[in-house]
Amino acid sequence: MLDAIVGFVVVLLVGAGILVMIGPRSLVQRLKSVPRFSGIPSLFEPRRPREVVAPTLNPKTQRVLVAAARLANWMRAHGHEDVARDIRNGAARIAGNEPAGLYALQTTLRRIRVVNITDSSSQERLKTLVSELRTAVQDRFEQLELLPFRRP
Repeated sequence: MLDAIVGFVVVLLVGAGILVMIGPRSLVQRLKSVPRFSGIPSLFEPRRPREVVAPTLNPKTQRVLVAAARLANWMRAHGHEDVARDIRNGAARIAGNEPAGLYALQTTLRRIRVVNITDSSSQERLKTLVSELRTAVQDRFEQLELLPFRRP
């Protein structure tokens, strides 16, 4: 009987020594990190929605959108709200139907020719922004092999 008690005390002391060496916090963290069985997913439980990653835009399309945003902001800042709105709408259409958006931007670019600014530096900035957008739209037209881009 004494041997059983001594054996039990020895096992208890060895176990206590191991716990001291591991440390109580480390032991608790290890126990928490053990994966638990969550069961088989039920047919009646809704699935987790998958994350939808937006497709990346073509670099030339991005260039069109950046140029359109610059021109739209400039037009709005100089009091041409209707043209700025048309540019923003054309750029927004590119996301859903790129050719339709490009044609809308092309039509809007034709309308911009009639806008005259009295300040020569502003007129020059407008010409620069319009040519930047026109070039970007033309490049994308050619890349998509759409109908030829007509120069005004």
